[in-house]
Amino acid sequence: MKIKLCLLYGGKSAEHEVSLQTAKAVTQALNTEKFAIFPIYITKEGKWIKGKELIESIKDVKELTFKEDGEEIVPHALNASLALNEEKSSNYDVIFPLLHGPNGEDGTVQGMLELLNIPYVGNGVLSSSAAMDKVIMKNLFAQEGLDQVKYTWFIRSTWEAAPERAYEKVESELGYPCFVKPANLGSSVGISKCDNRADLENAFSEAFKYDRKIIIEEGVTAREIEVGVLGNDYPECSVAGEIVPKKGFYDYQSKYVDGNTELVIPADISAEEYTELRSMAVRAFRSLDCSGLVRADFFITNDGRTIINEVNTMPGFTPFSMFPLVWKHTGVDYPELIERMIHLAVERHQEKQNIIHTF
Repeated sequence: MKIKLCLLYGGKSAEHEVSLQTAKAVTQALNTEKFAIFPIYITKEGKWIKGKELIESIKDVKELTFKEDGEEIVPHALNASLALNEEKSSNYDVIFPLLHGPNGEDGTVQGMLELLNIPYVGNGVLSSSAAMDKVIMKNLFAQEGLDQVKYTWFIRSTWEAAPERAYEKVESELGYPCFVKPANLGSSVGISKCDNRADLENAFSEAFKYDRKIIIEEGVTAREIEVGVLGNDYPECSVAGEIVPKKGFYDYQSKYVDGNTELVIPADISAEEYTELRSMAVRAFRSLDCSGLVRADFFITNDGRTIINEVNTMPGFTPFSMFPLVWKHTGVDYPELIERMIHLAVERHQEKQNIIHTF
């Protein structure tokens, strides 16, 4: 019998379009002889719209953005469980949340799936929420003893009450250059590089458009290296890949629009550097209690420091994204990678069924 797989994508997030690209790529890789594929599109307003079973791969993302007329609509997130768990929904075997950013990658959807007791691909509630908030993540990495750049953070009300004090704190503790980011967003949305006070003021305003909390990180001169991690209790690491922006830094435009970035896989690093990266990636994975997958991002500085930047619990996942590419160079192609992630989801779910809930 086919595995009944539900794809969740879209989402109420600034990374909505990235999620659509991910969903399209996954439909093109799934074997329809093994999987019965059922799509649920989450609009930018948070409505859940069920589509019909996909019997062939999607060629254009427009095919995935179902309209409200003629489709089954679940208008409120509190009723989303009906879309996933009612009898006529086919009682899905596994849910694959192809969601990037808030309201999907941050533990919210994962919590609902836990309550429904349905296997789902990727990280659980704690790891998803902790990794989404860059401040919490970095605090946990610090407790683990992982080397990081200097950082500070603010919530909107603190900044609005005393903006000059906020800017002075950044200048005294971090200096220039520095990077200002929304704390709870990915795909380089809302990120600015700052070389002076004017840049910093503009960057605060830009980042606060996307979140109530922002993080500011010290700028370093370094190579950007990424490693894929796959597994549950016994995670494995891929080869390393290097991001080489042709100009500026690796922003949203470079990632998704102009292709103005080179990915070098495997990265030209020493065996000792790779061993250190792999060790730190696994430590980061375990410190957040991750499961399924993460992409771990690092800096290797000119003086030889290996610094962890962050982990991403649902990284870019098209065949041309770094996470699938480093696994391809490790010997795991895109369709096999997807199937391994689904298997890991079922494995984790089955283990949880052994936990007793009475005393």
